[in-house]
Amino acid sequence: MTFARAWTSGAEGLLPAGKLHAPTVALLAIMTFVMLVVAAAGLALANAAGAVAGGVENRYVVEIPAAATPDLPRALAAVRSAPGVRAASAIPESEMRATLGRWLGEAASSSDLPVPALVTLELAPGADQGAIEAAVRRQVPSARLLSESGELRPLLGSLHALQWVALALVLMMAAAAASAVVLATRGALDTHRTTIEIMHGIGATDAQLSRLFERKIAVDAIAGAVAGTVAAGIVLLLAGGGAAVLAGELMSIVPLGALDLAFLLLLPLAVVILATLVARWTLLRALRETL
Repeated sequence: MTFARAWTSGAEGLLPAGKLHAPTVALLAIMTFVMLVVAAAGLALANAAGAVAGGVENRYVVEIPAAATPDLPRALAAVRSAPGVRAASAIPESEMRATLGRWLGEAASSSDLPVPALVTLELAPGADQGAIEAAVRRQVPSARLLSESGELRPLLGSLHALQWVALALVLMMAAAAASAVVLATRGALDTHRTTIEIMHGIGATDAQLSRLFERKIAVDAIAGAVAGTVAAGIVLLLAGGGAAVLAGELMSIVPLGALDLAFLLLLPLAVVILATLVARWTLLRALRETL
């Protein structure tokens, strides 16, 4: 028997190409599923944070205490005449009481409940906020100029923190997938150790033996990545319907854009490449140590 025939015969009997290793496939499918869902959540949070920050970056509010509400027209005129103000409008008291009614009920319409007057305004980039506030205070000394972005800073900070948590979880899942591949590869080596020793004895090199196992791990990784991607896609489609409606109502944005979807589609490919590379590194190291 020539070496080529011996190698071919041994290779076909060692790891049948059409047989999947169910535990490895299941583990990689779970890892891929979690990575995709977490990554999608992180990207959606990033988009939401960007939309919120961009929407309120140049938006401000002039707050006038309830005792000074009769001075609202003068404050509004001062705001509109100030340089750098693109638009300004007063919020009707009825609208504010209607908003408070969601939490206070009928008590919100009581005249005993003082409600401040508010003027919303949008500034041009580079506008002098101090000059605008000074102009308003000359008319209404008790008025305050508040930045909407400043009020939302804690929320934006929480969103950014959650993005980092999502990234950390994706990296942890990648590390867990790599560990699973290492264990699966070593298990396969232990299972077929006798056959590997025989093939190594008749001239098979470490690289040839490694390629045999790499193909097997790659097939398992592809099967797991596809299964995890399909499951994650179904979950994201079901969850994304309601999220898209909510995002459209609040911020007129799509939670995930084309670039986000392209990135998500690259994750399963990254899982397959990572599994193959880790398997190759594990195989070559183990073969050098034991054979």
